[in-house]
Amino acid sequence: MLARAISATPWGIEARPVQIEVDVHNGLPQVQIVGLADAAVRESRERVRAAIKNCGFDLEPKSIIINLAPADLRKEGNHLDLAIALAMLAAYEQLPQEALDGRLICGELGLDGAIRSVRGGLAIADLGARMKCREVLLPAANAGEAAALEALPVLGLRGLAEAVHHLTGEAELPPVPVPPFSLDPGSAVPDLSEVRGQETAKRALEVAAAGGHNLLFLGPPGSGKTMLARRLPGILPPLSLAESIAVTKVHSLVAEEPPAGLLRQRPFRSPHTGTSTAGMIGGGSNPRPGEASLAHNGVLFLDELPEFRRDTLEALRQPLEEGAVSVVRARARLAFPARFSLLAAMNPCPCGHLGDPRYCCRCPPPLIERYRGRVSGPLLDRIDLHIEVPAMSLAELRSSAGEGTQEVARRVATARSVQLDRFGANTLTPTNSAMGPEQLRRFCAVDAAGRGLLDTAFERLGLSARALDRVLKVARTIADLAGSDAVRASHLAEAIQYRSLDRRVVG
Repeated sequence: MLARAISATPWGIEARPVQIEVDVHNGLPQVQIVGLADAAVRESRERVRAAIKNCGFDLEPKSIIINLAPADLRKEGNHLDLAIALAMLAAYEQLPQEALDGRLICGELGLDGAIRSVRGGLAIADLGARMKCREVLLPAANAGEAAALEALPVLGLRGLAEAVHHLTGEAELPPVPVPPFSLDPGSAVPDLSEVRGQETAKRALEVAAAGGHNLLFLGPPGSGKTMLARRLPGILPPLSLAESIAVTKVHSLVAEEPPAGLLRQRPFRSPHTGTSTAGMIGGGSNPRPGEASLAHNGVLFLDELPEFRRDTLEALRQPLEEGAVSVVRARARLAFPARFSLLAAMNPCPCGHLGDPRYCCRCPPPLIERYRGRVSGPLLDRIDLHIEVPAMSLAELRSSAGEGTQEVARRVATARSVQLDRFGANTLTPTNSAMGPEQLRRFCAVDAAGRGLLDTAFERLGLSARALDRVLKVARTIADLAGSDAVRASHLAEAIQYRSLDRRVVG
């Protein structure tokens, strides 16, 4: 008898449907799997047979052919076990075919019939909604994130026998309740008031958070660069529902433990300096998202920027410009979202004390030039704010606490709401940093005094056309923080000030 079931396999951050066809007929007892399956899928025949036997189902030895369609789509991972087992039971007439129709089924089977978690539960639920399935059957560990989509009923299963009893109507399971979409405080975020002094750097951090801009801190060791960077998540607004769905889709593909629901905190990724290019932007034989995609809708923090491999840094150009990463392989081209704010920190020289009045820098000029040359000009050109973080004096260290995270976060949230009204909720331009040429002309028009400032900065600082556009975007954010509808000369002057380190950084 022939039986069918619908399952799914990962495809980038999405899922692709897989139709499982099981044919049982008389012949030499064997199980064959056809349809471009990888090793994990081919091994499912042993897991499925053991799980069916250990759950008390008696299957007569026959010749079984399992076809995974479409035949030209590579099937990867552990997602198909449960659907194969249920289709096999239907082929043996121990389960009605009607029970499988209209249901999307995914899950890994243990030898005892236990259903184990898979990756990408949210993407599977999204696929089920687009296919207009009546129900999605998933492992209990994945049910929370899938139900959060609120697109269709999701059932969380713990064992093969439980799935069969539900499908036959012996013991129907209720859908998993939708987890509340509430603020998740997560781990405690350090407060900005703990940073003494460095008022210029704090202001730049606020501007970067308000407009989604890229930021570079340049200063000696111990000046507070990393301390400032770690406080950026606290002043960022929480994720919107659409952003949360996008972030959860990416993280559910790589997380060891499936999310209990939608992620609410903006990602803050801080990869090691030894991270490879594939680790940074994604890839591999079975392409997975890299750090750039895991920082989607959040922050990618690169401490000790020149210590990263040059090819790894250069690979960041595409996501910084396009907000996405394209991974091309022989069989497929995959796209991973990667719209993040880049936050980087570096020392002014190899010893770190160039310009520090308390220490004598002994680095020769050629060594300093080679050190700074590890970060290319084109990459620096894509960073909106270049901020010097000088060594602090004893008086600054003993100064009173400044503004806390909550006060700054309120101003950032107000500026972000202005941008949301300006660009609209469904636009691909969520912040000022993502504005295109047409939006720049429309929202960043300047008067004669402003044009004079821009002309002077272009000549004296040697700005590129891209850098000039980024100055305008930063000025628009500064105007939003000030509650101004127009970009004024004072806003441009502050934005230009944040580019004054361009020549010093590149040597």
